[in-house]
Amino acid sequence: MTPSTDILIIEDDPIMREALAEWLEGAGYGVRKAADGNAGLAAVKLAAPALVITDIHLPGTSGAMVIVKLKQQHPEIPVIAISCLFDSGHGMDADAAIALGAARALAKPFKRSDLLRAVADLLGPPAE
Repeated sequence: MTPSTDILIIEDDPIMREALAEWLEGAGYGVRKAADGNAGLAAVKLAAPALVITDIHLPGTSGAMVIVKLKQQHPEIPVIAISCLFDSGHGMDADAAIALGAARALAKPFKRSDLLRAVADLLGPPAE
C-alpha cells in the first residue's frame, strides 16, 4: 500500500464498512477500517492516511468531530463525509459537513461510481 492510496474508512455499520472497502480495494486503493470515531482518530495517529471517509453518525466521537479534529491536526488529509441523513432534513446536512472541512459529502445510499469518482477527484487514480 503506497501512501497516496491509503484510505481510512470510519463507519460503524459493518456491512457498509465492508462494502466500501470492497469497492475501494477493487478499484486498486489500499484500505484501513475503523468502527467508530475514536478508533478512526487512533488509526490516523498511528499512520496518517491519504484520505478519510467517515460516516457522520457514529457512536462515541461523531463523524463531525472526526472532521474537526482531522482538520486541526492534519489539514492536508481530505475527508469524504457520508450519511443517510444528509437529504432527510434531520441532523447535519451535506453543506454543514463541507463547512466543517469535508472535501466532499455523499448521501447514503450512493452508487459505487459516485464514491470512486469522489476519491479519484481527491487522490487521483490508484497507483499501479
